[in-house]
Amino acid sequence: MLEPAYQADVVIVGAGVAGLSAAHRLTSAGVTTAVLEAAPYVGGRMSTEKVDGFRLDRIGQLLTMPSMAYPDLGLTPGLDALVLRPFAPGVLLHSGGVRHRAGAPANGGGARGALHAVRALASAPLPSSVRGLAGGALPTSAPLGRSAPPSTSRNRTAAPRPRTGAPLGTAVDQARLAASLARLAGTPVERLLSRPELPAAEALAARGLPARTIDGFLRPLLAALLCDQELTTSSRCADLALRAFAGGRLCVPEGGAEMLPELLSRTLPPGTVHTGVRVTSVATTSVTTAEHGEFPCRAVLVATDARTAADLLPGLRVPGFHPVTVVHHTTDEPPETGPSLLLDADRGGPVAHTAVVSEVDPTRAPAGRALISSTLLGTPPPDADTAVRSHLSRLYGTPTTRWETLAVHHTAEAVPTMSPPHDLRRPVRLLAGLYVCGDHRDTSTVQGALHSGHRASTAILTDLGATGSLHRADPQPTTQAA
Repeated sequence: MLEPAYQADVVIVGAGVAGLSAAHRLTSAGVTTAVLEAAPYVGGRMSTEKVDGFRLDRIGQLLTMPSMAYPDLGLTPGLDALVLRPFAPGVLLHSGGVRHRAGAPANGGGARGALHAVRALASAPLPSSVRGLAGGALPTSAPLGRSAPPSTSRNRTAAPRPRTGAPLGTAVDQARLAASLARLAGTPVERLLSRPELPAAEALAARGLPARTIDGFLRPLLAALLCDQELTTSSRCADLALRAFAGGRLCVPEGGAEMLPELLSRTLPPGTVHTGVRVTSVATTSVTTAEHGEFPCRAVLVATDARTAADLLPGLRVPGFHPVTVVHHTTDEPPETGPSLLLDADRGGPVAHTAVVSEVDPTRAPAGRALISSTLLGTPPPDADTAVRSHLSRLYGTPTTRWETLAVHHTAEAVPTMSPPHDLRRPVRLLAGLYVCGDHRDTSTVQGALHSGHRASTAILTDLGATGSLHRADPQPTTQAA
């Protein structure tokens, strides 16, 4: 609890990753800091629900390995203990009742890897051991956790014979896609940000790729990375997301999304973070709380979500938002897709992407059970669970009637929109003594939230004259899944 006489040099409103990362830089510079969070827990939208031994993320946020996509993960104190669990290389695309591996980087990623992998896909025959599996999945690596049980006639349904090249087109089409990804992975960020800015859906048509490749691969992939079903996002942000995908591996934090804010909170000095404290107003030299009155300080940083920030800072623009719904199921007979992210290239149902997450991160499910997490973008259908089960049955090629629904998490304001023109570096210093940060000031990603916190703390330290111990290069703007 806060004492009435408590005061700090800087008060941060909000204990999401933006505010917590700013708190780390401020305390490292010797600036006394208090983080006030209205909720009973830290993390904001990056929260994980615990149900009967399962760890269920409220928003299925995808990160990217290696650090080229998320430089601030490696530069933020407290996150050195973060463990990232990678998906199998590339993604699985479901099209016409068949699953295809696509965009799988070889030899750890990079432009050469992207080019090699997709060219190999164009010429390699489907292995006979896989051809008979429902969905024709192409496993390229062993699951990180426990392996799925063998297929049986009881839990498998027949699937159509794989079609060569679908949904990426012919071997030539796939080679063109590989070359495009390879060029993107090697393009400097500055050049990407100098390109004309359009909605991502319009810019895709100008890539010189066949419509089948765009609709069957790039559209569903970008929708998953950006949480944007209609691809209204700035084409520059979309290019940054594709660049990160082409050069790395999709991954999730071990133990759930909450591990990022939890690690940041735990490694701050004791007494820095205070939960259950609701701030009602802010000024340049004080904050007022509902429970503990007014607290003086030398500077205030508002690090909440965009709508709450606008309530505390009248005149601050509130962006639009992408709604996201995550449905979690469990079964003791998991689909045999391994640790892969599965996308629906045909867009034949409400599920944008799905995965047997317990194969990627075994800590998210108790022994003997599989956790299947599926993400819906936009407004969910009225009977979401029934529609999702039907869609998942087609995607995985297995009945889902015996799957148990663990949770349905709908977040109406999950991801701030990044419609063009989008400013990747919105101001964090409103005036001396009053600052704001969050994913709505940068890119709508974990990286954007972390980096906006770093920018805000730098501005505060400059104004307070305490920058001597915190000089580092400013990472280039990057974006990835929210």
